[in-house]
Amino acid sequence: MRQGIDSLAYLVKSQFNLDPFSDQVFLFCGGRKDRFKALYWDGQGFWLLYKRFENGKLTWPND
Repeated sequence: MRQGIDSLAYLVKSQFNLDPFSDQVFLFCGGRKDRFKALYWDGQGFWLLYKRFENGKLTWPND
């Protein structure tokens, strides 16, 4: 969970062959599944949202 906007946008493009500038929200989960980041392009710039759960974990698909 150390990557910033540029690294996450590059990951979306290079690893998933998706357009980070599209009208989609991309979610990234930490290894402990107690935090995640959301990356979104609003037409003027990127939003990077970060969420950390104090109690419990995020239910995340295994694939």
